[in-house]
Amino acid sequence: MAGKVIAENRRARFDYFLEDTFEAGLALTGTEVKSLRNGRANIAESYAGVEGDEIWLINADIPPYVQANRFNHEPRRPRKLLLHRKQINRLIGAVQREGRTIVPTRLYWNDKGVAKLELALAKGKKAHDKREATAERDWQRDKARLLRDKG
Repeated sequence: MAGKVIAENRRARFDYFLEDTFEAGLALTGTEVKSLRNGRANIAESYAGVEGDEIWLINADIPPYVQANRFNHEPRRPRKLLLHRKQINRLIGAVQREGRTIVPTRLYWNDKGVAKLELALAKGKKAHDKREATAERDWQRDKARLLRDKG
């Protein structure tokens, strides 16, 4: 289980300039952990929001655990993120002063078998930035193909 990625937000690299990354724990219920152990989660449309002096994961989808019957969890409920106070203050300051966004990039199991969330402090890309990134990626692919064929 250690190091196994449960869910990844690949779209974040296309939509944002990712700056700093943080590792956060999640406050989960038992059925959420069992559902994650089945490898079922989606963090593609999720984001981290500030409420008071805490940071919450909003809109992350962890589907209900099939065997849990009436004791199941709500799939898209807000989940509290567990961070150090210095990290929380830094993230809150970046969001409020600099207009940054906190984007979840990976949900994974750490070495101890605990679910962790990798957060990135991000700045939104404009349309021309996205076109530029796509053109650069295409050029790198073509260049590699040309070098491979010539060499």
